[in-house]
Amino acid sequence: MRLLRKLLDAQGKMFRKGGKLEKFYPMFEAMETLAFTTGKVTRGSVHVRDGLDLKRMMITVVVALMPIVVFAMYNTGYQSHLAMAQGAVPLDVWQNAVFGALGLEHGTAFLPSFVYGALFFLPVFIVGFAVGGGIEVLFAIIRKHEVNEGFFVTGFLLPLTLPPTIPLWQVALGVAFGVVIGKEIFGGTGMNILNPALTARAFLFFAYPAAISGDAPWLAVDFSQADGFSGATLLSRATVDASALGSFGGEQWMDAFLGFINGSMGETSALLCLVGAVILILTRVGAWQTMAGVVVGTIGMVMLLNGIGSETNPMFAVPFYWHIVLGGWAFGTVFMATDPVSSAFTSKGKMIYGLGIGVLVVLVRVVNPAYPEGMMLAILFMNLFAPVIDHFFIKANIKRRLARHGA
Repeated sequence: MRLLRKLLDAQGKMFRKGGKLEKFYPMFEAMETLAFTTGKVTRGSVHVRDGLDLKRMMITVVVALMPIVVFAMYNTGYQSHLAMAQGAVPLDVWQNAVFGALGLEHGTAFLPSFVYGALFFLPVFIVGFAVGGGIEVLFAIIRKHEVNEGFFVTGFLLPLTLPPTIPLWQVALGVAFGVVIGKEIFGGTGMNILNPALTARAFLFFAYPAAISGDAPWLAVDFSQADGFSGATLLSRATVDASALGSFGGEQWMDAFLGFINGSMGETSALLCLVGAVILILTRVGAWQTMAGVVVGTIGMVMLLNGIGSETNPMFAVPFYWHIVLGGWAFGTVFMATDPVSSAFTSKGKMIYGLGIGVLVVLVRVVNPAYPEGMMLAILFMNLFAPVIDHFFIKANIKRRLARHGA
């Protein structure tokens, strides 16, 4: 570390004020503070000092995401091998060519599945980081400020919300839209009102729906015969025959809980999302109030609709324990809804914010017959109301303080 520190100090002269590469200082600063804490510190009793800066907070989120990243690569390869074993067309030609060049044989064992899945995940991950990171650096240079670390987590989140077969040019376009429209036009990290990763995914979903959810999920007429490799996930097939979801504790439910199902690469395992939730809560990086609000809102709304029932819409009968393991519910609850910038920041406001997400995700899934998922839209919708929620709680707090002190 001392050698690295000396190297950075020696090269840093060219990037600081007056140096030949002064305009590229944001790039140097980003690399320097990735390894070391900044030398600029606040002094005086008026400041709250904490060892957790923005980069360290982002790294904590990435640590919570790592089990999901590993499983995303494994399950992608596992599902691909299941598709090939059942006679389905291989998902992509070049992945098979590279896989063969590595001297590996297709199979559902961990190593073949992990390597094959990595050939789908890593290109999406690399393209997303290259485009998003490049835009961050470009805006930092234009605005003459340090590179914001906000995209560090977004770069991990977005690939996990995408299907493995999405074209890479769409990934690049979606990332650019999410970073520029979802964040930079508001002023950059800390100023955005929308979650950038969800903004990018929403753009891709509505612009290229076939690439995101498949072009055949609505062709299934029976849950047991639905084509699981053409884009139809358990959640979309549930809209056809909710009774076929089985009972609590059944084999299908356990597969959904563990993550051995089709879907976006990182959203399938509710178990690993639960592990991530524990890490974020213990480190106080993720707000438990928001997560609790989503859980309460989801269960309450599902039980209400279960009680109402419907003769024409089978989704009214889907129990809450299926809703929490299907689609992006678990992933969105833990990693998207708790975004500290776009969510509410008052304690009670977080509960209301999460409650609204839980209610809306169920309404979208159940009442809207053309859109089986709802977590993305629910979070983005509540992002817009988070400032309003905080406004009323802050006004109430000020009113109580004034009354307490007789002002």
